[in-house]
Amino acid sequence: IQHDIKDLPDEVLTFLLGSRYCDTDRLGDFAWATFGNTRPGWARVQAICDFVHNHIAFSYQNADALRTAHGGFLDRTGVCRDFAHLAIALCRCMNIPARYCTGYLGDIGVPPVPDPMDFSAWFQAYLGGHWFTFDARHNHPRIGRILMATGRDATDVALSTSFGLSSLARFEVIAEEVGTVPGGNGIVPGARSLASTRKSRHRGSSRT
Repeated sequence: IQHDIKDLPDEVLTFLLGSRYCDTDRLGDFAWATFGNTRPGWARVQAICDFVHNHIAFSYQNADALRTAHGGFLDRTGVCRDFAHLAIALCRCMNIPARYCTGYLGDIGVPPVPDPMDFSAWFQAYLGGHWFTFDARHNHPRIGRILMATGRDATDVALSTSFGLSSLARFEVIAEEVGTVPGGNGIVPGARSLASTRKSRHRGSSRT
């Protein structure tokens, strides 16, 4: 269910407000015109995810560390953080608390792709007294998420924050699925099998 604002815990209220990358004041009229007639609660959040998923085209080449939710709405392109920021802002416009998640999403349970993998962003919405995971970029259930941190937007939980000049020499991401030992009886952490092990590495420039 979607809670009335008066019934929300105090610590959740901050996730109804606009923030640096989630400029709700620019999206409120559009949000209510588009989603005002949807069923409150889970169905409304899913309608927002469907819209964002179809509205933004994923492109690493079009990443922009200064792009806000409204910017993503206008540009219709971006990376996972742009999907998350727009979905969060629209949820907040509809009085649904939403927070930004940063972490890693490997290729477990889906066909592997040859592209180098990276950190990922998604969001959580507060419904029925709990935070539930939504991902407007992929927009279907995924397993193997590794949550690192949550915040109002990417400002709170940037992958890196530097104070002064810095130069990124290299970074690498690896995720391995826990597998079973052939002929064994159970799960062994870190065990490798051809059928289940996935490795993902990324080397490149920094993205906040």
